[in-house]
Amino acid sequence: MTRNLLTADQTAARLGVKVSTVYAYVSRGILSRTVASDGRTSRFDSAEVEQLARRGRPRADTTRAGTVDVVLATALTGILGDRLVYRGYDAAELARTVSFESVADLLWTGTPPEPAGSSTSTWRPAPGTLRVARSVAGTLPESSPITERLAVVTAALACANPLRIDLQPTSVQAHARSLMATLVAVLPATGAAVPDEDGASLAGRLWTRLSVMPPSSKRVRVLDAALILLADHELATSTLAARMAASTRADPYAVVLSGLGAVSGLLHGAAGHAPFGMFEDARATGSPERAVAQALKTHGRVPGMGHPLYDEADPRAACLLELLLPLAGRRDRTTIEGVLAAATATANAQPNIDLATAALAFATQMPSAATEAIFDIARIAGWIAHAIEEYGEAPLRFRTRALYAGPPLPA
Repeated sequence: MTRNLLTADQTAARLGVKVSTVYAYVSRGILSRTVASDGRTSRFDSAEVEQLARRGRPRADTTRAGTVDVVLATALTGILGDRLVYRGYDAAELARTVSFESVADLLWTGTPPEPAGSSTSTWRPAPGTLRVARSVAGTLPESSPITERLAVVTAALACANPLRIDLQPTSVQAHARSLMATLVAVLPATGAAVPDEDGASLAGRLWTRLSVMPPSSKRVRVLDAALILLADHELATSTLAARMAASTRADPYAVVLSGLGAVSGLLHGAAGHAPFGMFEDARATGSPERAVAQALKTHGRVPGMGHPLYDEADPRAACLLELLLPLAGRRDRTTIEGVLAAATATANAQPNIDLATAALAFATQMPSAATEAIFDIARIAGWIAHAIEEYGEAPLRFRTRALYAGPPLPA
């Protein structure tokens, strides 16, 4: 079983001490170390470091009252200052240069990503899955929320696949590719079909399910970038739910269902609806300031602004807006830029990925629900990556304890 190991710098950061103190712990027998493959640098067991950290004081950056601080070592995704990193690659740079499928493979296997357009790999539903998915999806009301619709189809596909219990990495990846291709295929088509849809990218097929605008290489490329930027984000709530399910050796479909349950909340995967409303109000009234003021009145904050995990700004938002704005129509671009200016001044913060995804939907004639669809489809790649990593850990390692605060037993 392969366990993630930490560098001395990472260990020091987790313990809140200097690197010299880490080595002092080693010399005093408090902490053990191993030598890396280069024969020089030290590596530390993440579980041992975590156990030592929890014997000491809470982390200094744990400032929100009432929160639970959970820290896990992962080789998948890191938030480093104002950068999001996938296995050592800058996510914003990946969004500009490679395909979503390539990034998913990077997260799942560590395979270096290929430049966009160089891969001939096309994800397709496994035989028989489309029939099951379409049969189940056809029974749902048209008004069904997108995340719940995806969850119902995922559950049905799980029931139809007895080999879902095969947790070998290659099998899990095959399940994931088929599942994601199927979920996209059963979304109602709203635009013109992509030529040779069977050979189109996942983003190309998703475009026709979300936008009434005809797809073009530049438009699909921006959607592809959005999927990449949303593929994973460290240990977000839904990702932690997915990992906990994987720790029980739940199959990949159950892992995705766990993630979908957590992501359905208005403060997670559905967080794009509120900023989308700001853009619509700004276009209807002609006043971005009024739209931002109304959102502030309704939500008690300006939606889509700021992110607690970044030092200054969410790099995903900056990247997506940079790629999107040149493609937006003049009127839509003016509206988006007006809302951005008013929101930034009012919130005294920079936009996050929820606002950027809402801007993408707004500028490309997608409905508000498209923000959820993009988030959900993208994040499945991350959940599967975390599941594969968790399958390599000791099972059932999550066991939080409750501090009973109810009435005492009768005397």
